[in-house]
Amino acid sequence: MKISLTVDREKCKKCTSCIAECPFDLINEDKEGFPQLRKAAVKKCIRCGHCMAVCSADALDITISPLAASLLVNKDLLPSTDTVQHFLLSRRSIRSYKKRRADHDTLAQALDVTRYAPSAHNGQPVHWIMVEDPAEVKKLAGMVVEWMRELKVFPGLIRAWDQGEDKVLRGAPHLAITHADPGKSEHPVEDCTLATCYLDLSLHSHGLGSCWAGFLVQAFQHYQPIIDALALPENHKVYTALMLGYPKFRYRHIPQRDDVKVRWK
Repeated sequence: MKISLTVDREKCKKCTSCIAECPFDLINEDKEGFPQLRKAAVKKCIRCGHCMAVCSADALDITISPLAASLLVNKDLLPSTDTVQHFLLSRRSIRSYKKRRADHDTLAQALDVTRYAPSAHNGQPVHWIMVEDPAEVKKLAGMVVEWMRELKVFPGLIRAWDQGEDKVLRGAPHLAITHADPGKSEHPVEDCTLATCYLDLSLHSHGLGSCWAGFLVQAFQHYQPIIDALALPENHKVYTALMLGYPKFRYRHIPQRDDVKVRWK
């Protein structure tokens, strides 16, 4: 991996924030007090970009996360504490969807946010399959039902399907699936789960709703026909899935939940 650090010595304040923020201590001071990369950076840098992002003078540029390609934090767009809290509390698991399909650009914009989800060592191992065609979603739901039928489990879901009602993917028009190679990620379950949480909340901001598709994920772990249907890359496994679309109903209230279970020390 080619990596180099450029410092604008006229702008640099020698504040050492970039040194302090590097998670693996890969930056130190040169003889004049300016930041420089240690040789270990070639092997140990995880491309987090914290050194560049934390520089208050925009004096530091690093090849693996160029300053010119970075977004500038806009404080005017940051929501208040009350806004964030209400946004999170208002999110619901949606199980009734309109037949209306979301346009491709909206789905792509919502998905793009997931690039910034945390991942172990910034490995970014998450791959996505976005199913836009409702007919394909229904086909996958039917395969889950066939898996249940073979195992003779969840008779109520099977009966509903036979009567024309999808209680597996709830007739959602779209589906998002994560997969990753466990051999190339230290924590693929956590990485995929965090990315899915980002998508879940991003969809909410677009007026879309979603629900975690647990039955589908179980089938992907055990039922070869549905595994084959995805044509995953070699060694990849499915870790999460979201059914999604426009909510059929509007939620007017925020239901109560149990108190936080916590022990302060």
